[in-house]
Amino acid sequence: MDGAESVRSGRSDRSERSHRSHGSHHSRHHRHRNHTSHRSQSGRSSDRMRDDRSVTIQTPGNGSDGESRIAESEKIEVQILPQDDNWGDNTTAYTGNTSETGFSMDDMRRFANEKFEEDTGGIDCCRYFCRYLTTAFAGLLSLLGFFSPIAMVVLPKLKISGWATDNCGVECEGLLISMAFKLLILLIGTVALFFHQPRATMPRVFVFRVVVLFLVFILTFAFWLFYGVKIMQEKETNYYSIVQFSVHLVDALLFIHYIAVILLIIRQLQPQYVIHVVRSPDGESRTYTLGNLSIQRAAVWILEQYYKDFPVFNPYLENVIKKTLKMSSLKFYDVDGGQQTNNNARNRAMFAAAGRRRDGSHNDRFYEEQEYDRRVRKRRSRLVTAAEEAFTHIKRMQEETGPAVPMDPQEAAQAVFPSMARPLQKFLRVTRQQPRYTMESVLSHLATCISHDMSAKSFIERYLNQGIVIMNSKDYRDTQKWVLVCDQLLTREIEHNLVFQLRQNDVSLLCSVRKLPHFNITEEVIDPKSNKFVLKLSSETSV
Repeated sequence: MDGAESVRSGRSDRSERSHRSHGSHHSRHHRHRNHTSHRSQSGRSSDRMRDDRSVTIQTPGNGSDGESRIAESEKIEVQILPQDDNWGDNTTAYTGNTSETGFSMDDMRRFANEKFEEDTGGIDCCRYFCRYLTTAFAGLLSLLGFFSPIAMVVLPKLKISGWATDNCGVECEGLLISMAFKLLILLIGTVALFFHQPRATMPRVFVFRVVVLFLVFILTFAFWLFYGVKIMQEKETNYYSIVQFSVHLVDALLFIHYIAVILLIIRQLQPQYVIHVVRSPDGESRTYTLGNLSIQRAAVWILEQYYKDFPVFNPYLENVIKKTLKMSSLKFYDVDGGQQTNNNARNRAMFAAAGRRRDGSHNDRFYEEQEYDRRVRKRRSRLVTAAEEAFTHIKRMQEETGPAVPMDPQEAAQAVFPSMARPLQKFLRVTRQQPRYTMESVLSHLATCISHDMSAKSFIERYLNQGIVIMNSKDYRDTQKWVLVCDQLLTREIEHNLVFQLRQNDVSLLCSVRKLPHFNITEEVIDPKSNKFVLKLSSETSV
């Protein structure tokens, strides 16, 4: 043929940027050239003046000069966008793992985490300082309220500024004894209710505790104000009335303590809400019922249940079943726009066929899961058998002496462990638990089981499942830091349709709250006369 068709595509902008940032030693890029015939010298010189991202299509001629001129006038130039739909197939990407001077996204993410920890250090110090300051203020206010009745009784006996009172009679001494026992009860109740190690450090104050402290402050201030105006200034001589006034203050403090017990403990015992907790990324979920709590206290309660009910999240199990995606290798180009209707129909048919091929991946996933479960059961059976055989060789030494050499539990564990080491290692490897256990921890656990006469199944129980979160020795910390995310004020009480989230590294807990409905129960009485039955017989019955 005299005519020719040629397609030339330049490097994409992404490859150009990657080339400029990584130097000349990373300049290997994908280039696709398809030549069906040689061009003339004029055609080459004109192509050099064009943009790199262009396609020139020349219709073939039949050999005559007229037709060649017509064909040359029918040249079509199509401008290709800088980034096409399949840029991932023909673009070379550089990461920090393949470049000595590059800065990868992992480094950026690690740098962001370090910056976040550095920035939050001052906030945590300020928060701890505020917590200790508020605790000291609450303790000082409690001591002021506790010693106020004692001070009111002692001050008249000090005879300040010539203040003298009469002697205390029998009734007065009875009030003093009653006040002493009431103060002792108040002290025990206050220590049991308030003075203990907090389970969590909350971002906001506890509203009801602030209310209780405010009531104590107002009550103490009011009694001291009345005591200073009516008793000290007027120099009351009746000591019995002064003692009775102090006893009234102790009674009021006892009632405030009773209110504190109701607000802080009893009020939350009645179930009012159902909360559904879902863990990401493995999708483990639990459902709980709880009473009227603030959002931050509900988050603390959820974490307490999480550490004892949820299994350990094992990130390595997420890659056990590898889903193979079947991507279509067909590429479609519409250059001249001709026969668009037919092409669209053909493209839809081809995409539908590719989609049906991709839908078959669930079968592969199903069989992979079946195969993985079969391997786990097989390794489990081998581990149970090896453990039982190993434990049959261990027997506690009795009073009588024999030819056997006595060993302590650690030596006995080291003697029988090699027979079950390989099955245990294979089982831990297939269940992705191998990074969590060391040989020293396994030997220590085996020695503990031997010393307490535990069976073989009791020993391997720790390794047969993932275990609960609190029993994970590798990730156990005295202080666990979580982030509470909610669009409501954290001191507000939980309500219907409330959603909040708790996050720690890669693990997040999504909590959805639903209010328990009101149950309307009616009574229906069964008439004893209608509680009788008749047996109907027919020719088809077997009775």
